[in-house]
Formats: sequence, C-alpha cells, structure tokens
Amino acid sequence: MLLNAHLASGTKDFDGSRLFTEPLAAFNADGELFPILAAEVPSAQNGGVAADGRSVTWKLKRDVTWHDGKPFTAEDVVFTFDYVKDPATATTSSGDYAGVESVQKIDDFTVKVNFKEATPFWAVAFTSGRGHIFPKHILTPFKGAESRNAPFNLKPMGTGPYKITDFRPSDLILAEINTNYHVPNRPFFDKIELKGGGDATSAARAVLQTGEYDFAWNMQVEADVLQSLEKAGVGTVVLNQSAGTEHLQFNFADPHTEVDGERSSIKSKHPFLSDPKVRQAISMAINRKLINEELYGPLGVSGTYFVFNPKKYAPADQGKWLFDLQKAGQLLDEAGWVKGSDGIRAKDGKKMKLVYQTSENSVRQKTQQILKKDFESLGMQVELKVVNQNVYFGESTNPDSYPQFLTDIQMYNTGPGIDPHIFLQLGVSSAAAQKANKWSGRNITRYQNPEYDKLWDASRAEMDVVKRTDMIKKLNQILIDDAVIVPISNRNGAQVAKKGL
Repeated sequence: MLLNAHLASGTKDFDGSRLFTEPLAAFNADGELFPILAAEVPSAQNGGVAADGRSVTWKLKRDVTWHDGKPFTAEDVVFTFDYVKDPATATTSSGDYAGVESVQKIDDFTVKVNFKEATPFWAVAFTSGRGHIFPKHILTPFKGAESRNAPFNLKPMGTGPYKITDFRPSDLILAEINTNYHVPNRPFFDKIELKGGGDATSAARAVLQTGEYDFAWNMQVEADVLQSLEKAGVGTVVLNQSAGTEHLQFNFADPHTEVDGERSSIKSKHPFLSDPKVRQAISMAINRKLINEELYGPLGVSGTYFVFNPKKYAPADQGKWLFDLQKAGQLLDEAGWVKGSDGIRAKDGKKMKLVYQTSENSVRQKTQQILKKDFESLGMQVELKVVNQNVYFGESTNPDSYPQFLTDIQMYNTGPGIDPHIFLQLGVSSAAAQKANKWSGRNITRYQNPEYDKLWDASRAEMDVVKRTDMIKKLNQILIDDAVIVPISNRNGAQVAKKGL
C-alpha cells in the first residue's frame, strides 16, 4: 500500500491518501463537480472553460497551507503536472493527463490547463482520486526515476483534513486533525484510524457484530453472511448503486514466454486467448445466474456490458448473456482445439492450460471454483492462483499485481466513474501496460485493435455530446463483441456502518 495517489493502483490507496492530499475538485453523489483546493469550479459562465474546449482556467483558494505551514500556490499545481507526465516517474495516473499540452501559472492563485485538442470532459485532470496536488518544495528531488524512493509515499505532506501520525503498510493508518484545515468547521473527528489488510468478512464483523470500528467499505461478502452479522443489532448494511463490474480479463500476450526479458510482452501473442472463438467459448461457460444468486444476492446482478452506469453509455438493449457449455464446446472444436486422451484440449502440440488469478476474498474464491469446474468440463486445465489483496492491488512493479497480469486470465472489480472515456483507454494499443512504463498503462490485457484505437481517438475531441455518447457506446460494444472483457456481476456498492454514526 502507498499513500501516493499518483503511484498507487488500488482504491484503498486513493482512500487512504485522500486524508492527507487533495485534488482541485471532486464529484459529489449527484455527479456534480465541487471545489476543494479550487476557489470555484470553472464554467463557460465564469470564463473558466474556453468556448473551443482547448483550455480551462482554475482559480485557486488563498490562505491554504501544507501541513508544514508552507503556502499552497499555483507552483504546486504546475509541479504536479510535471511530476505526473515525467515518463521516468511512471505514474499510474498519467493516462488522465494524456490530453494536456501544458499547465501555465497565470499568477500565484490561477493556473491555465491547455489541451492538445478540444476536450469535452476537461474535468478528468486534477480532480478526484487521480487529481491530488503535491507539494513542490517536498517532492522536487523525487520527480522522475527517484519517485519510488520518496519518504512522502509512506508519510505524505498535504493540505488535507488530517496529518499522518503512523502508517503500517497493509495494516493501519493513524491520523490526527489538521487544525489549520482550509474548510471551516471541518473535519468532524479529532482522530482517524483506518484499518487495512485482513478480509472483507472480518471487516464486516468488526462493524456489525463487535462494534470495534464505525464503518467499512466494499463489502464483497456473501449476502447471507452479511444478513446474519446484521442481526446482532450493532450496525447496518448500506447499499448503493455503483458502476463497478466484477469481470474476467483475457491476456492477449503470452505470460509464459519471455520476450526481451519480459513476460506478457506486447510483442508476444497468447497461444489460444488471441483467438476470439476461444474467448467467446469461455464467456459462454460462465454461469452468471448461479454466481449472482448464490454469492452476491442483492449485492449484484448478472453483468452484460462493462460500462453499464452511467446508463446513457450502455447500448439500449442492455445486452444479453448466454450460459451454454455445449455451444462453448462446439466453438472450441471449430477453433481446432481437440480433446486428447487426458481430456485436455490441444492444438499444434500446445495444450489448453490456464492460470486464473484474483485477490484473496471468499466470494472470489468461490467464483473461481465455479468457473474452474465448468472450464475443465470443456477440456481446459485450470490452475487457480490467489494473491493477497494488498499485493494484487498494490505497487504495479510487483509481479503478482494485477497491472502486470502475468497469468492467462484474471478477475477483479472496476468501474468508469462519471465519464468513461479515459476509463476506456483500457483497450487502446498505445496504453499497454509494460515494463517500459513500469506497468502504469491502462491497457492491462494488451488488446490491440486499430478500429478501437481510431474510435477512441476520435471520441477524445468530439464536442458534440450526442455523437460522443454514441462513440462511447460503440467502444463499449467492441469490448463485449470481441470478448476483451467478460462481465460477471454488475455490483452494487455495499458498506456497513455502526448505528449512530
């Protein structure tokens, strides 16, 4: 776990670092942008957003200080852009700034963000989880190749509502109130204890049953277990509609062969997952109804599209899914993968063996078992790999992290946020995660499709809202038609809170 939001890859890291460092603005529950370090949200009405979509001017709050008392100014915003865009820094957030040409200091409390072309969704840069502003006077020596060595990564110095007092990676964050915080009458608590590590069921029990903690997030726990814990009367389960999809990813590169010293190299080709018929067969072998009814209950519904919320970006038919092992077997036959005497399919001397990884979680392990049984009935040999969640969603330079993707298939949950365009960079060839960018690219599957690339590039600069929405729908459809991403469950958000919080 890291407390540097620009180097981290997991939501837990973004949540932890958000206590200490802040963006210019963020989105509320209604999808509306509100200012944090900015004095106001830019708009066409206040002159902040250029009519041609090529620039945005941010006015910054005055009298904001870093935790060490130094003033926050436009210099810090300009520095943050330079930090993020430096290839040697290899930030996981660089994709959010790909369309930014430059960031200019107009005066001490005004910056102008210039885009390479007309940019409809200009609010992706400097906002929300990947928009945190960093102190120039602290991190200047650690921009570039030294980024991973900064003490700041474990003990951040920010403008946020809390100051760090202790951090034990994969375990605990202790923080105390920032009495000089720039928002009046905030924060509400004198001290915060943020517990990590462990498992979702233990976290739910600590709130719902023992009352040791006040709140727990992302409760990927069997529905019947949550209901049982809730009966203790200490806390309650809080559900909300989300945009996250529990899904399978296929590796289009070969994770078992090294090319220039790199596994899953974009220069390689997976021996059978590069065949669309094989990917479609695997999709047909997923019993979404069983998984969602038996494991998720009210926490999820069978997934169809990868981007299903906001609803305007999903095709109108909302999609269909098919569970048919017989048809799946026929597709594999058509693709030339024939069962041998050992029951394992093979082609040209290559056996159909899969390593299937995900993070350590009871629902995910049960999902793995269901899929393994059906995949093996088709003639695939399946090895299950379970990775500690702090490693899987941790530093991308760890070979067991999901961005490196050194197995054949993997599973986790993710969603697009307010605008899915940057999120859909996960299918763009030039955004491939690889050793050269320290696996910070969004395209983790190493999928390559010129049609997808062209459409994504065109949508980036399309200022017509209707046309751009239609383009995003088509990108969403390609991911499903080409079986790049296979949705399993469109998950609802599940939190638990102690009564009286």
